[in-house]
Amino acid sequence: MSAKTSDDHGNLLSWLYKRGEETVGQVLQDLVGRPGMSDGLSKMVHQAARTKGRMDKNAETILHLLNLPSRTDYDRLLLKIQHLQGSLVNLNMKVDRLLAAQERREKKKSKVES
Repeated sequence: MSAKTSDDHGNLLSWLYKRGEETVGQVLQDLVGRPGMSDGLSKMVHQAARTKGRMDKNAETILHLLNLPSRTDYDRLLLKIQHLQGSLVNLNMKVDRLLAAQERREKKKSKVES
């Protein structure tokens, strides 16, 4: 009776993994190769996308009825905040320019008076 080492177990698991991968790949190729199967898969994916759209819309309606913000509300608010932030940056730059111009005028005025 021979003792099995961890290398033997690793090799066995590796061999099983490769065989499983090959088998699954072959089964998928056989399924996709059948006539009408790709059309069926396409219809299934299309139907799943439509169902997800309906679920999203229903969830948004429920959130609205519960007076809770939805992802759309969050995105809309985020866009408004970003717009306001941009406006504040522009306003800050204009105020800085006005203060700098006022400071230059005061320096010129103080030089003229002295």
